[in-house]
Amino acid sequence: MKVAIAQLNYHIGNFESNIAKVISAINEAKEQSADLIVFAELSICGYPPRDFLEFNDFIDACEEGIEQIAGECTGIAAVIGAPSRNTSVKGKALFNSAYFLADGAVQSIHHKWLLPTYDIFDEYRYFEPGSACQIIEYKKTKIALTVCEDLWNVGDSPIYSSAPMDAMVEKSPDLIINISASPFSHNHREDRVDAFKENAQRYNLPIIFVNHVGAQTELIFDGGSFVMNSSGELIKELNYFNEDQVYIHTDDLNAKRIVQNGAGKLERMHDALILGIKDYFGKSGLTTAILGLSGGIDSAVTLALATRALGKEQVRAVLLPSRYSSGHSVDDAKSLVEHLGCYSKIINIEDITMSVEATLAPHFKGKKPDITEENIQARTRGLLLMALANKFGYVLLNTSNKSEAAVGYGTLYGDMAGGLSVLGDVYKTDVYALAHFINRDEEIIPLNTITKPPSAELRPDQKDSDSLPEYDVLDQILEQYIEKRLGPNEIIEAGYDPELVARILKLVNANEFKRYQTAPTLRVSSKAFGMGRRMPIVGKYLS
Repeated sequence: MKVAIAQLNYHIGNFESNIAKVISAINEAKEQSADLIVFAELSICGYPPRDFLEFNDFIDACEEGIEQIAGECTGIAAVIGAPSRNTSVKGKALFNSAYFLADGAVQSIHHKWLLPTYDIFDEYRYFEPGSACQIIEYKKTKIALTVCEDLWNVGDSPIYSSAPMDAMVEKSPDLIINISASPFSHNHREDRVDAFKENAQRYNLPIIFVNHVGAQTELIFDGGSFVMNSSGELIKELNYFNEDQVYIHTDDLNAKRIVQNGAGKLERMHDALILGIKDYFGKSGLTTAILGLSGGIDSAVTLALATRALGKEQVRAVLLPSRYSSGHSVDDAKSLVEHLGCYSKIINIEDITMSVEATLAPHFKGKKPDITEENIQARTRGLLLMALANKFGYVLLNTSNKSEAAVGYGTLYGDMAGGLSVLGDVYKTDVYALAHFINRDEEIIPLNTITKPPSAELRPDQKDSDSLPEYDVLDQILEQYIEKRLGPNEIIEAGYDPELVARILKLVNANEFKRYQTAPTLRVSSKAFGMGRRMPIVGKYLS
């Protein structure tokens, strides 16, 4: 049996586009004489549909789409993901299902057993877990059909009490097919391959894994669908960050050829962020980005990524110097714009900030200048950037990094403004590493931008290190707390200074209110701020 693996970029709720892509892939597979084509989890509606699932019209559209696609499945069969209604009087209204289509009709529906409810996943909010053990028998091949999490009950401490494959293997399948919506993080490929390797070896069965590719607001899906033999070796791996369609014959499922993707962490993050920007704009019907370019590393990396994602003609860089902006910062920003070829302009904010300060002076009488005046500068920049965005229909890109967002080193309604946070899940040390990666073939980001001490330039001779620990130390502690979820005592036991740990963790918790008000953040780590990290604003822990 010849199997087509269709790795596509879906758009949540865009049924016309999703169905057209699926039918196009089916027609291509027919031309290649494929017997079966496999699509990803919830392909019909896109993932994650979230509360769209609570609308009957939305589910009706899913069912109509399945019927339309089933009609195309003559001379070929298909496996595709979509929600299905629970006709029982008990349980949630829906299942997360895999449909088997053949001979122009729905032949069977297989429900996802294990429903993830952690990090960015909230499937038990919407779906009833499946329990029936079904095997597809097609073209003399017995297929165990699973959906994403059904193969993730692995490791020394599995989080579910049972695994569907333990029941399915008793029916002697020849092959496991897993349709997934497995989001990107910079270390997730290895975790994914290891999890499926454990399944292949445990059940002594080859696996076809089909993933989404593309971004859905914060979530980025990297693709990387693959075929794995029963020994847990990759014998075919699809493209990352691009749509792809490949073919494999079931006679070749236990080939010994090992394929490995050689991309490292920085290349993956770079490609993921570009895809995240591109799809955020494309799927939202937006065209042009604007950002404030300071001459610093964060805005420089953001501008370089945005230009690669959208094209230089669709990016606007605005330099907004104040009395504290150094000459070299302005020069560095100009140099970057010349390298990238994008549009830029300079708007000096000095007159505006002086006017605001003069207006407030009678009301601040007797008060010494402090962070208030610094924030006026940042908010003036935010005001001007948002005005330009409103007037011309641009989207403001936020340039804050994860280190700053974690400890609250940013101004609400100022430099934290924006419609999309590009680097909000990238620690400062990784921002520097990304800058070097962008410059790997030629100097695009000026060397001085990378080597000079980071500064917000809101007061004379200001440096980030005046307020924060050095980033190489800060980022290590933040990663222990945020990604690894270690408490203060555990971090101190790892060798970090107790006073420094207490100070940093207090800053993280005290600034949760700021993160609640920021733009959606492109997720590239295993624990990003936003939908995957839910902390109370008013809480006593470490405060």
